[in-house]
Amino acid sequence: MTIMTKPAEPRTLIDAPSLAPTHIAKPDLITVEQAKSMDVARMTDLFKAHVNPGQLLFMKLLGFHKVKIERAEGMYYYDQNGRAILDFFGGFGSLAFGHNHPRILEARRKFQEEKRQEIAIAFMSQYASALAYNLAQISPGELDMVFLGSTGSEAMEAALKVAERAAGPKRPKIVYAENSFHGKTKGVLSITDGELYRGEFKLVGGNIKVPFGDIQAIENAFRSDPQIGVIVLETVQGGGGIIQAQTEFWQKLRKLCDQYGVIWVADEVQCGYGRTGRFYAFEHYSVVPDVTALAKSLGGGKAAVGAMIAERDIYMKAYGTPKTAMIHAAATFGGIGEASITAIEALNVLYDENLIENAASTGDYLLERLKGIQAKYPNIVKDVRGKGLMIGLEFHDFSQALPMVLRPMVALLDDKLKGSLSGFVGSLLLRDYNVLVAFTDYNRNVIRLEPPLICERKHVDFFADSLDNLLSRGIVAIVKDFVKRTQRRVLVELAIHPGLNEEWRELLPQVLAFDERTDATVAVEPIGREWIWRRCWPAARTVSRS
Repeated sequence: MTIMTKPAEPRTLIDAPSLAPTHIAKPDLITVEQAKSMDVARMTDLFKAHVNPGQLLFMKLLGFHKVKIERAEGMYYYDQNGRAILDFFGGFGSLAFGHNHPRILEARRKFQEEKRQEIAIAFMSQYASALAYNLAQISPGELDMVFLGSTGSEAMEAALKVAERAAGPKRPKIVYAENSFHGKTKGVLSITDGELYRGEFKLVGGNIKVPFGDIQAIENAFRSDPQIGVIVLETVQGGGGIIQAQTEFWQKLRKLCDQYGVIWVADEVQCGYGRTGRFYAFEHYSVVPDVTALAKSLGGGKAAVGAMIAERDIYMKAYGTPKTAMIHAAATFGGIGEASITAIEALNVLYDENLIENAASTGDYLLERLKGIQAKYPNIVKDVRGKGLMIGLEFHDFSQALPMVLRPMVALLDDKLKGSLSGFVGSLLLRDYNVLVAFTDYNRNVIRLEPPLICERKHVDFFADSLDNLLSRGIVAIVKDFVKRTQRRVLVELAIHPGLNEEWRELLPQVLAFDERTDATVAVEPIGREWIWRRCWPAARTVSRS
């Protein structure tokens, strides 16, 4: 047998590139020490160049851009001038323990010194397992299966996915509420009711929006559409202006979900973790959802930690077989070492220091003080509401806070001026009284108060006395002072903003000239004074977002 072989061909050899690269020059990087010592001017330049120039305009409008925080402890920030700023903002509920709680710092220090594992994805984690156990111990009913992530959005994405899979492919529709906020990632953005956040993104369609707290609208939706499998609601709407529903609503909702086989997801990212005087806000109403989510203070103010907690039967329907177990397993940074031990220590501190009880009692006192201020200034403060240390302070529309003679004309501008009064008050509280407060997304007339759960009566008294003193000036004086010191600077920025059209460029110099008059903020004749409101404030908002 003859075997034919292919004639050997000479191979062309090439020189392989060197696997060892030549020296790579280090870019001009900022060190930690250089960052720490950076001044406000340099911070402003870098923020404008690399972070968010539009947001910077809002910060300048409020006067917040002048502040560089050097350190923080307990209830206070400390700025570059050594000024102590009382924190009634609380990172939208992220600072239950205040700033740099010593026990939480010590737990993290010890973890680092012992060189414990941070990321060990191939193995079980004793720290993630312990944190999951603790959350199951705290959670009522059958809420005992835990997914750990890094943010509230991630926790809510996990909640949506476990609920959708448990509901099944024939029931893909989700009911959500008007003025809801569940996060900015694309899944939960589909059930977040905010045009600003939704933008022009292509989102998941087919979901059903109902008024918050309207049980009849929910029942009608359940009855008319068998494809509804999930309902998602914040127990207290934070971005909506600290809005609650009645006990009867929640108890009826639980019955309707059981009746129609709809899975109820309770978003407790902001209102949970003891903020309302119970660990979960839904516990006030003697009900338990099928799935819930936590984040914010879960990380003890030092780590980014989120968690989805589901009933076991819901979880097992979604991921209970070997084939489905890894569909939504933990991400790379879910349940990592130091974040988990931070959350473990924080939960222990929460109970050891009776912070949930403190939120209830101090929150009642805060409500009492604010109700007194509302009674003293009924034409300025429209409502005070909330539970525990999650409080909304709502101002009247701008026209209602002005002298009677000015109301008819200014009332025409109320919609455009929403948020102006709360902005004035928030800005002046920081500038003149060293108090920081937050605002809300949908009802811009509301100031949001979510101080740390370590808040004491003395802190409440300082805040309430400051607010009382500020409001005693009267609205016209407040507006004059704010505009004289703040608005002119912002208008100059707007005048050179590239997004400003020619009409505004021609108008602004006239407004700037008029702004130097002492009564520039009184919205009465002549026409120039009306420009301050009708022209400048809407322009500031529009251009800032461009």
